[in-house]
Amino acid sequence: MKKIFALAAVVLFFGSFAFAQNSFKGIVKYKVESTGQVAMTIPDEAATAEIKVSGDNMFTKSAIFAGGMTECVLVQNLTMTRCDNYSQLLGYLRGQGSEFTYQGDGKLLLKNVFKASDFDSVYIVDTEAGHFYYELVNETKQIAGVTAKKIIRHQYDDEGVDHPREMWYSDEIGPQINVLFGGIKGMPLECTVDAGEGKAITYTATEIVKGKVKEADFLLPDGYEVLSEEELETLGTELQEEIELLQAE
Repeated sequence: MKKIFALAAVVLFFGSFAFAQNSFKGIVKYKVESTGQVAMTIPDEAATAEIKVSGDNMFTKSAIFAGGMTECVLVQNLTMTRCDNYSQLLGYLRGQGSEFTYQGDGKLLLKNVFKASDFDSVYIVDTEAGHFYYELVNETKQIAGVTAKKIIRHQYDDEGVDHPREMWYSDEIGPQINVLFGGIKGMPLECTVDAGEGKAITYTATEIVKGKVKEADFLLPDGYEVLSEEELETLGTELQEEIELLQAE
């Protein structure tokens, strides 16, 4: 799977899959900083982040990894479930006179089930616009007391220009195929996200806490509903149409 994932968490990695399952249980904590040429304000509530990990399972509510309309993400091996909240957007559009086939409050449970083969080509050089591939670099450094490995994500634009990005991860923590982070084996420990217009955000692991997680930490919250693929497609189309109409006014 080389096409870029349509998620707020745009950080993508690759690692070898031929390892035994990681048994790490704990919490990876991060700091989030503005590191671009143009400074941007990081709200206090977004200045720190964390991911709870238990083997191949992960759970996070942090905006740097969920973000947008997504309030939390649960990863269970190759299944990723998002709790998305469109209530404010729907309320605003309905207040402007928009009507939708969907009549709910906008709190939706969205599940994606992947296959291991979806990620079997991410290390093959691919220069097609909008695609990416990973170059594994023989270099390590210590981050939060853990040995992090370096990789470079290469992505080419429509003009054929490469936009490489340096990233660091641990293959001893997290899923064998981490679907939240593009299929890496393990957990990202440091990465810079391009926010556009000279702005960038870097998240760096500051502490790795072993233990301190339990089964209840990986339960999805109540109050979210599941829609069929057809219902989701209809809602997405109608939302796009109504937003475009308002922008055209």
